[in-house]
Amino acid sequence: MRVLDLDANLLDEFSDALWLEDGLSRNTLDSYRNDLRLFTEWLKKRNQKDRVLTDATHSDLLEFLASRVSAKVKASTTSRELSSLKRFYRFLLRQGKITIDPSLNIETPKLMRSLPESLTEKEVDLLLSAPDLNQPLGLRDRAMLEVLYASGLRVSELINLKYSQVGMDMGVLRVMGKGRKERLAPLGEESLDWLNRYTKGARPTLLNGIVTDTIFVTTRGAAMTRQAFWYLIKRYAQLVGINKKLSPHTLRHAFATHLLNHGADLRVVQLLLGHADISTTQIYTHIARERLKQLHAKHHPRG
Repeated sequence: MRVLDLDANLLDEFSDALWLEDGLSRNTLDSYRNDLRLFTEWLKKRNQKDRVLTDATHSDLLEFLASRVSAKVKASTTSRELSSLKRFYRFLLRQGKITIDPSLNIETPKLMRSLPESLTEKEVDLLLSAPDLNQPLGLRDRAMLEVLYASGLRVSELINLKYSQVGMDMGVLRVMGKGRKERLAPLGEESLDWLNRYTKGARPTLLNGIVTDTIFVTTRGAAMTRQAFWYLIKRYAQLVGINKKLSPHTLRHAFATHLLNHGADLRVVQLLLGHADISTTQIYTHIARERLKQLHAKHHPRG
């Protein structure tokens, strides 16, 4: 029981600290716990005896990571597991539960970051025009797509958007992003117009007397799920002949890419996307750079 009780208590304390310090979501906290449980099980199995997380050494961590590589685990997964271990042992050191951090001097491998699939501006226009505006649901979908593309919101931020977050007069959204960090996202005249059309026309019909502060609702008066919105994007893309591999964040990627293509500063795009670290935003510069190369090759006489 020593292993189970002690490690379970440590994981509870660690999760509570992450939640208090960073306001991380339940899914993110569960990811940390799963990574640490995996290491705990490996540690116990390898040593054939009761060993707890506070017993782990620098060599243990290196051998664990080597075993994950040998098992052909994705590099991105191994990198995330090491990140979880590093943060956990920094927490234990800070709490005085260990005197030496076993994760010190273990470098996180540099990963090849895959470029998110984006849409051209013409493809975005096609996608936005796909919903049937003669139907309340079609008007809702058009407003959602317009707001998403204009503001660069995450899908989770869009589907949970409340009236209290919208400044119609100023044309901005007040968004609570990851880590409970607040940012302002501009709407623009076009998306603001569609939002007004939806809220005054289709939304009361969909609600049918139900009272809620959630802006985008289903026919049951509830907020839409991520899965339902993802299905809508795929369906509309097929309807207008867009055959690219899309993701729930397709319009968010297009938002960032098109801003950079039109000369926006990277720091501004970082703020608009709500990225804590500019290195996360820098992936979009690769997309914009490829676009510039294509334009040069197509239009320059020496291209």
